[in-house]
Amino acid sequence: NCTGSCSWKIYVKGGIVTWETQQTDYPRTRWDMPNHEPRGCARGASYSWYLYSANRVKYPMVRGGLLKLWREARLNMAPVEAWASIALDDAKRKSYQTQRGMGGFVRSSWDEVNEMVAAANVFTIKQYGPDRIIGFSPIPAMSMVSYAAGSRYLGLIGGVPISFYDWYCDLPPASPQIWGEQTDVPESADWYNSSYIIAWGSNVPQTRTPDAHFFTEVRYKGTKTVAVTPDYSEVAKLSDIWMKPKQGTDAAVAMAMGHVILKDFYFPEK
Repeated sequence: NCTGSCSWKIYVKGGIVTWETQQTDYPRTRWDMPNHEPRGCARGASYSWYLYSANRVKYPMVRGGLLKLWREARLNMAPVEAWASIALDDAKRKSYQTQRGMGGFVRSSWDEVNEMVAAANVFTIKQYGPDRIIGFSPIPAMSMVSYAAGSRYLGLIGGVPISFYDWYCDLPPASPQIWGEQTDVPESADWYNSSYIIAWGSNVPQTRTPDAHFFTEVRYKGTKTVAVTPDYSEVAKLSDIWMKPKQGTDAAVAMAMGHVILKDFYFPEK
């Protein structure tokens, strides 16, 4: 769950990935700040295993019950009409919806699933309106093409493109929910300019692996670091102070801190 997106050199022999080495062409942010190199951890080095894993999904998979209904409907109906015959029939719709979470996926073809998805989208727009289609875009670091294409598609049809912040677990979903926009965060190297860092809800070595060295290097300058986490996580080991509130109570800690700041530094007369 790291968004480092580290670049790698991949070595191929006979069409098979044989090994990987860290890329070393990252520019330096500034001469008086630590270098970004090296970037890339064991997760990236072993990523090629996914290519050859027996568990890798190489083809579109659809729940068997739904695919059976779809194929039966398509024998005599156009795509949108076929999907409507399933979606508007309570018995048919519930027959596959109640099977969610139980497996039962079967292999399909890209042409078939693309037609099914398109038909479902068109039906939903005609029946309920375009704003009933909501989608998550991949993070830009995964692929700018898939990120832009998904968001663009939803924008063109009048759908609702939800920020990837809402499903990516190491980013603060509360920020766009409250302020309407994503958090504006500095370049990780800028941590080196800080004199006091609080890592709250951010397990830096796990979710910012290639940038974690900035968090440790700044401590040599005397910077104090604090980790607010109920478990003794990786970032807690790199901090001078480990605050461990019980799960669900850290909001009270934040309110208490805000109270002290306002009472003692901004409104002492009250």
